[in-house]
Formats: sequence, structure tokens, C-alpha cells
Amino acid sequence: QVQLQESGPGLVKPSQTLSLTCTVSGGSITTNNYYWGWIRQPPGKGLEYMGAISFTGNTYTSPSLKSRTSISRDTSKNQFTLQLSSVTPEDTAVYYCTRIVGGYTWYSDYWGQGTQVTVSA
Repeated sequence: QVQLQESGPGLVKPSQTLSLTCTVSGGSITTNNYYWGWIRQPPGKGLEYMGAISFTGNTYTSPSLKSRTSISRDTSKNQFTLQLSSVTPEDTAVYYCTRIVGGYTWYSDYWGQGTQVTVSA
């Protein structure tokens, strides 16, 4: 059973960089054909895909967030990390890490419980 757990600060000040880590257990982030992604849900809005990192370390980011988003990994710790720079209150959301199954269609099969991040002075 794969488990994902987000960790990071719950409160970030505007203009700062948000950094979240997802720790994976029960499976390796280097296993073929799996991608490890970040999805967020602002209050009252739908889910927004932010980006992902592949089993080889290639990264894919949403065009709307590409200039502010960085995704990296630490294979020795089986973790991957999201960094979102120059945050504003509009970045307030519940942030989820997820395992994405690659192939003809992509879908998430495992999710973290989510972590609330509030951007406020």
C-alpha cells in the first residue's frame, strides 16, 4: 500500500517561497511509469494540477505556474518537493501530493491527505 504524506509550513507570507515535501512509503519514486505530482484546491474552487516529476527525474509543470514552480526529488529519502515562489493570497489552498500512473491516459491512484497552506501577512 503506497502512502504519501505532505509536510511544510501552514502559513507563508506574501512574496515568499512556499516549500512542501511529500514523503512516500510503500513504493519507490523511481519505479517505472509512475509520476509524482502536486495538485491544489483553493477555497471554493476545483482541483488545479501544478506539476509532476517522473520516475527518471524529468519535471512537468502547468504552463500557468511554470515561472514560479519548481519540483525536485531526493531519491535517498524517497521524497519529492514543491517550491512555489512569489506567493500571493491567491495561492492559499489545500495542497495534495499524488502518485500519477503514466501511459495512454494519466490518472492519480494514491493521494496524500492534503495540507492547508495560507498566504497572509
